[in-house]
Amino acid sequence: MDTLLKYKGIHPGIVLEREFKKRSLKQRPFAIAINEHPQTLNAITKGKRSLNTALALKIEEKMGLEEGILAILQTYYDIRIEKEKQHPETPNLALLRKSLFWDTAINHIDWKKQYKAVIKRIFERGNEIEKSEIIRFYGKQKVDDVLNSISRKPYTLSAN
Repeated sequence: MDTLLKYKGIHPGIVLEREFKKRSLKQRPFAIAINEHPQTLNAITKGKRSLNTALALKIEEKMGLEEGILAILQTYYDIRIEKEKQHPETPNLALLRKSLFWDTAINHIDWKKQYKAVIKRIFERGNEIEKSEIIRFYGKQKVDDVLNSISRKPYTLSAN
C-alpha cells in the first residue's frame, strides 16, 4: 500500500518502467514471457496506453507484486485525468481582456501558482464578467480568502 500512496495519480506504466530498471529486466523478453506484444508493453511504460486489468494481473503475478496494485494505480490515474478535464488549468480566456495582463503574456500565466496576483488584478481592474469567471475558476472561498488577505476590512463577494 505504500506504493499506492507514493504513486497515486501517476500512470502505472511509469511505475512499471521503474520496476523494470530496478530489477534489471528488459521489456521485450518480459512481454514475451507473459505472452504479450512488446509494443503494447512499451506503449504502457511510456504512458501512451492504459493498462487493462487482465494485463495488470499477469504483470503483477510474474513480478511478484501485490495483486491489484497496478490496476488501482491505473484507476487513480484515470481519476486524475478526468478531474483535470472537469477543472481546466486556465479560466476561460475568451472572457478575460488581455489588456488586464499588459505586463505578461496571458498564455504564459501559471494560473495555479499566481492565483493571488490574478485575483487581485481582476478585482481591481476587471469588469463583472471577468470577476464572475475568476470566481467560477478559483471558487468563491478562495477568492474571498485572497481579497480578505489584501484588504483591512473583510471583503465578501456578492452572491451572483
